[in-house]
Amino acid sequence: MELRYALPLLLFIAPLCSSDTSPGSLFVLEPVDFLFDTAVEAYYKGDWLTVILNMEKALRNKATVRKVKAQCRLSCANQTAFGDQLAGLGVAIPGAGSVEDLGFFQKILTRADCVNSCESEKLGSPTMHQVTAEVQLEFTKRTPYNYLQVAYFKINKLDKAVAAAHTFFLANPDHMEMKQNLEYYKMMAGVQQEDFKDLEARTHMAEFLLGKSYYSDDSFGLAADHFEVAVDEFFTADKECKALCEGAYNYDGYNYMEYSADLFQTITDHYMQVLNCKQHCAVELAITSGRDEPFDDFLPSHFNYLQFSYYNSEKYEQAIECAKTFLLFHPDDEVMNQNLAYYSAVLGEDKAQTISARQQYMQQSILEKELLYFGYEAFGITFVDPDQWTPEDVMPKKLRDKQKADKETAARITEEIGNLMKEIETLVEEKKKDSSEMSKIITPQEGVTVLPDDIKVTMMSKQLNGSQRVLLDGVITDDECRELQRLSNAAAQKGDGYRGQPSPHSASEMFQGVTILKAVKLGQEGKVPLKSAHLFFDLSEKVRKMLESYFSLDTTLYFSYSHLVCRSAIDEKQDDRKDLSHPVHVDNCLLVSEMNECIKEPPAYTHRDYSAILYLNEDFEGGDFIFTELDAKTVTAEVRPQCGRVVAFGAGKENPHGVRAVTKGQRCAVALWFTLDPAHEEKKVFELLTLAAACSGGQLRWMAPKV
Repeated sequence: MELRYALPLLLFIAPLCSSDTSPGSLFVLEPVDFLFDTAVEAYYKGDWLTVILNMEKALRNKATVRKVKAQCRLSCANQTAFGDQLAGLGVAIPGAGSVEDLGFFQKILTRADCVNSCESEKLGSPTMHQVTAEVQLEFTKRTPYNYLQVAYFKINKLDKAVAAAHTFFLANPDHMEMKQNLEYYKMMAGVQQEDFKDLEARTHMAEFLLGKSYYSDDSFGLAADHFEVAVDEFFTADKECKALCEGAYNYDGYNYMEYSADLFQTITDHYMQVLNCKQHCAVELAITSGRDEPFDDFLPSHFNYLQFSYYNSEKYEQAIECAKTFLLFHPDDEVMNQNLAYYSAVLGEDKAQTISARQQYMQQSILEKELLYFGYEAFGITFVDPDQWTPEDVMPKKLRDKQKADKETAARITEEIGNLMKEIETLVEEKKKDSSEMSKIITPQEGVTVLPDDIKVTMMSKQLNGSQRVLLDGVITDDECRELQRLSNAAAQKGDGYRGQPSPHSASEMFQGVTILKAVKLGQEGKVPLKSAHLFFDLSEKVRKMLESYFSLDTTLYFSYSHLVCRSAIDEKQDDRKDLSHPVHVDNCLLVSEMNECIKEPPAYTHRDYSAILYLNEDFEGGDFIFTELDAKTVTAEVRPQCGRVVAFGAGKENPHGVRAVTKGQRCAVALWFTLDPAHEEKKVFELLTLAAACSGGQLRWMAPKV
């Protein structure tokens, strides 16, 4: 079995790499986007070592740039603190506001010079490390690890391949191919459980999760150790995060050429944006891969865990300190106040009173919130407080009243919408009888040709919630279904190229298939009934004619490819199964579900115009056909296979589709793809016709049924 690599098509222009020739520069830190582009180019050439070298370096350099910028800004902030005495001013002179302003801006200029010099010395020219939004998105999605897992697998470095795959999957839990790869890795010899690690894990979060794990196991001493490290690392990460917020102004929809605010409004706009970013650090640091939402009340929860861990370790002084710290965030928490009273009684009230809470974080955060609320009230600059613990009086009363009124309005609207939905449901129920009667006299609008009486148009595009879609029943008989199913099994036993192999789409299923040409050749060799091969072609041709007629095509519809396929569930591989039998895809373009796009270029079969599936049985579990949106997640319609049923549709991006997992039994169908371009007509059909004519003395003895 081979791993499948569902990588997005990435086209980037590599920037020229300029070297830093400044005297203080000891080395040149290569630009991240240049390294990334080089690695991607090497990937498509199969140069795996170059992929690894450049992609690993890109990850390291990106981390280095982030670290250096944070360190420079923190270091310069310490060197040019605004609370220091301003040089040359001495005692403040009454009425000398302009002089004080000059002193303030002296500090601003000094800090700017400090940061610029520090970053230039350590990183080189600032323009070298400006990464495009597209490349930044790839790193946010952890795409480099997708490339790395392939490259490491190719050179048989399984431990590194597993770590890269696991790291990518944590940030992309809906990526079905990577999930299957990880399942495959678990079965490989030499792969250890410890290889499944998150290479992007942040220290504070890793320690917090370890602390929770020990806490759950009642190992309170170890839990406290890890929670303490997590707190220290959180404060370090918070400082770095806030320092990195002090970057360029994001115009956020403004045309910067038209932005004409004065000096102080410009400063206000930028500083409010910086403060908003700094407040959001609390959310960013509470996020971990594998969770849809950040941890609630993240920092205060550390002290909740700590106070109980210390209590169980009989370390009452530390328990009191952590309980008091938690109460800084939630002073009215009844349980914690009871805990504090108990700890104080055990230790002694006098001694307990001498123990202080840890306050280094709250004061700065509250001041930031007050400034942001002032900006909200005075300038209308929106601020949404990310914390649950913010004291009520930090928000101005006018805003509190407005927020209360907004909540009441939202609740009223929600109630009204609920009542309206109930009324709509009642109307729908009342109209069901009428609509069921009307459906009997509705005629297909997508095709003007009347189909044979024994073929029923069960659902059209509207009922299937899309366009260029149709569901037909009664296309073939039960006997014909059984004969084609027997043909598939017989062809598989005689060597169809798939026997004994897992499905190319799911490791939990077996796959067998046969083309028309293969069936006829096996028939000529006496390995399968020749009449069954003839039936295969006849019924495929019947479906082709039906589509040509139903969709009212002005030109001939040609076969592009035909395949009789059976998928069988592997019983021992069905536990906790969440993959699809056939992942969601589009037949004539490359689906990039993350971007809701479909790229119509090779290696996609861009010449395909229509598709159809003729189902042969229903005695299995799972295996329903689904239509989805371009996100490959939102199901718009679902079709249950049964003998003689055909689902047909346009092969373009309007019809992403897939197959749910077959969890029991065998699912058989004839998959058919058609084209309007005769240049792409399936060559094997011509071979088939020639072969059939030769076998019948120059006369074709089996003709397609007329529709």
